[in-house]
Amino acid sequence: MHGEPVDIDAFLRRDGLLARVATAGPSVRPLWYVWEDGAFWWLTDTANVLAGAVTRGEELSLVVDVCDVNTGEVVHVFARGKAEMGPVDVDRAMRKFARYLGPDEASWDPRFVRSLTVSTTRMIRFAPTKMYAADVSFDASPR
Repeated sequence: MHGEPVDIDAFLRRDGLLARVATAGPSVRPLWYVWEDGAFWWLTDTANVLAGAVTRGEELSLVVDVCDVNTGEVVHVFARGKAEMGPVDVDRAMRKFARYLGPDEASWDPRFVRSLTVSTTRMIRFAPTKMYAADVSFDASPR
């Protein structure tokens, strides 16, 4: 099933979508991300398994998908490639938090913003070398 073409940029910018990234470990992690400048961006701690995989230069696989049996929407984006780890871009991190927690920073759990000042917090940039998407949505209206 190949389905309809997908506007990958528009899909990846939708609020509330969760990405799952896998390493060769194997290890699969759910994560909050922001899609900007042709890359996925997320925060990590240098002590976790995913940060180690990035540091070792391992290839990552990532999927973002939605499957709503009530509406029939079934869309997925797959990405592969290597990532890089760098210092925290606070503005980008705050946009990521707002994407998942809403625009009112005062209502956020303070641990999120505090994490930006932890010495082991880093930002991952994952600009995939391979990416594809599919919309295999179906008609969910009652028959």
